[in-house]
Amino acid sequence: MARGGINKAVVQQARQVLIARGEYPSIDAVRIELGNTGSKTTIHRYLKELEGQKPAALQGAPALSDTLAKLVAQLAEQLQEEADARIEQIEATFKEQQEQLQSQLQLAQQALAAAHQQQQIQAAALAAESERLSATQSTLQAEQLRGASLNQSLGELQLRLADKDEQVRSLEEKHQHARDALEHYRSASREQRDQDLRRHEAQVQQLQLELRQLQQGMIVKQDELTRLHRDNERLLGEHRQASSERKALDELLEQRDTQIQGLRTILAQAQGASDEMRRQLQAQGQSLEDKRALCAEQGRQLQFLEEELLRRDEALKVLREGQTTR
Repeated sequence: MARGGINKAVVQQARQVLIARGEYPSIDAVRIELGNTGSKTTIHRYLKELEGQKPAALQGAPALSDTLAKLVAQLAEQLQEEADARIEQIEATFKEQQEQLQSQLQLAQQALAAAHQQQQIQAAALAAESERLSATQSTLQAEQLRGASLNQSLGELQLRLADKDEQVRSLEEKHQHARDALEHYRSASREQRDQDLRRHEAQVQQLQLELRQLQQGMIVKQDELTRLHRDNERLLGEHRQASSERKALDELLEQRDTQIQGLRTILAQAQGASDEMRRQLQAQGQSLEDKRALCAEQGRQLQFLEEELLRRDEALKVLREGQTTR
């Protein structure tokens, strides 16, 4: 059906205008001439009707030459063929566009269905999330209550920890005092032992020096005694050889005997002094043994104090580990 204002007369008028301008009256040209109004199908139908009226018009017109008539007929036939081809092309394009639009419509409907399904899925997910949120809020409230209880327990544990820290601090102070006392005792014992050893070594060296001096004196006296014995033997030999000199020799021998007796007395005194020095040396050795025994006893006491200190260290370590575990 033609649009309002489009009819066969209007199409014929537009066709004649185009022919007068020397243009081919195609469907598009006619439609443009009509101001882009009217259906192409209607315009095509009117143009075909107008083409069908050409023979009658030609019969009423003056006779043309055969060549011109053939040319006009060929042109008309060619125009008709081109118009038909153009119409077929337009119809094919229209069908193709219609199919594309139909495909797009189907795709849009499928997308709409998918969107609707996605909306339903999202609504279900939203409901599930709402339920999880409610459960999470309940759990959060329970955790808050539990946190308050844990904070209270933490405060109590901190108080207990402060008490334990105070106990540990007190034990550490006692431990430090014990270590200081032990170190002082060690230093005093070491210093006393060193002093005793130095004094004993000095006494031993003094006694050894005196003993060497006495031994040297005894050697000198022994040499003198040996020499006197030799002199006595020599004098006795001379007494045998010279009787006339006996009296003088007897006097000399008496003097020599007196000297020998004095030397023997001196030797006896030296031997007594040597014996006394030996007794003193033995007494010093016994004193040294006593001091060594005292040092050994002090060493045992020191070892006992060290073991006691180790036991206290282990007890303190156990106490700290127990505190850390709590």
